[in-house]
Amino acid sequence: MFNDKELICIQCAKSFIFRAGEQEFFSTKGLTNTPKRCENCRIFNRLYRAGKSTDVISKVTCEECRTEFVIPFRPLGYKPVYCNTCFRGRKTEEVRVTHFGVSV
Repeated sequence: MFNDKELICIQCAKSFIFRAGEQEFFSTKGLTNTPKRCENCRIFNRLYRAGKSTDVISKVTCEECRTEFVIPFRPLGYKPVYCNTCFRGRKTEEVRVTHFGVSV
């Protein structure tokens, strides 16, 4: 039903992928508009609107898929950091494991 779409960010003019999983999430929340900003620009914009400093933003690499992205905090280094796609996938797995009582 959902397919990956390539979009252009209105803030940085770089292309980004609006993944099928994200589209499904938007649909379940009742959101009809596609995102106008890439994930990194959305983080900057969110911090700016909240009146917070952008000094806390860190550029990191996802532990699972090795994609570079930014996060609105400084990681302490003792826990792995995942991109949104991998994090959602891991959360789904955790729910499935705990719900069905399956041990990994």
